[in-house]
Amino acid sequence: MDRIRMDRLFPDRIGRPERSRRQFLASSTKAALAALTCPGLTTTSQAAPEKPVDISALPIVDTHVHLWDLSKLRLPWMSLPKGKPLAHDYLLKDYDAATAGANVVKTVYMEVACDPKHHTVEADYVLNLCRQPGSRMAGAVIGGSLQSARFGDYIREYAQNPYVKGVRMVLHDPDRPKGMCLEPQFVENVGLLGRLGLSFDLCMRPAEIIDGVRLIEKCPQTRFVIDHCGNWDVQSTDTKLRAGWERAMREAAAHSNVVCKISGIVATARPGHWQPADLAPTINFCLDAFGEGRVFFGGDWPVCTAVATWRQWLEALATIVADRSPDFRKRLFHENAVKFYKLT
Repeated sequence: MDRIRMDRLFPDRIGRPERSRRQFLASSTKAALAALTCPGLTTTSQAAPEKPVDISALPIVDTHVHLWDLSKLRLPWMSLPKGKPLAHDYLLKDYDAATAGANVVKTVYMEVACDPKHHTVEADYVLNLCRQPGSRMAGAVIGGSLQSARFGDYIREYAQNPYVKGVRMVLHDPDRPKGMCLEPQFVENVGLLGRLGLSFDLCMRPAEIIDGVRLIEKCPQTRFVIDHCGNWDVQSTDTKLRAGWERAMREAAAHSNVVCKISGIVATARPGHWQPADLAPTINFCLDAFGEGRVFFGGDWPVCTAVATWRQWLEALATIVADRSPDFRKRLFHENAVKFYKLT
């Protein structure tokens, strides 16, 4: 298998004839900021390490892996325009091929918003994958209907399984109204997750992150993961929306039981016309807001393939964080996820 090339991941370490990676990223980030015209947006530029960094030797935990076998699961969202290109099987062998050459040592499965009738089928399918000898899949965030009074019975069947780490219910689907996560039954079920030692993933519209904050406040015993950098759309130029999103993300970050998953954001970039600098302002905002101990990497494969391959997304993120410390990168790509999910 080919190893990921260091000159693509960390070009400033290898050398770039025309100009340094720092100059390139600084200038292109400035352009991205100008395009966004968001006065409240902040970034961090740190001194580059003196020694070269070899990402091929750095272990990676991919905390956001989607798999689906359409002979087993029905995924309603595939009828939507953005879902149609993904309307075929994506299996473990396909993920292995997509990540070939990277030092992915562990993965965490992420539920795929299947028909709620298939939640048990989905959970059993992925837990079987986790149990396979030599499997890199060390955990799973399974799906669930948290608005249902029957959710408690469902999740208790899985709560003691060592591979089940948490639950997600996507909140930005068309049939999920604003404020849904604050309904009493929903709040009760999220609180139950905390009592069972499980986490809850917040995947919601950027304008509704503040609802997520209110949910966090109501469930102090539950650990939360904000997916996809808070689902900010990097093509958006809505300064009012950006300011509200930033305030809500900072409020979320003020709670020690909340982490941010650096994932998914590349799927909002312009297909065929994007570069790492388009993603850098939002990624750096999230990294700075949550700090080095409460962020971790997610591939969001195969959803990311609408815009980029898994490798291209990894390379873009590695470029963006190349000026941060080696310890920061170790935490981002490996250590924080192992700690949060208690991976073995």
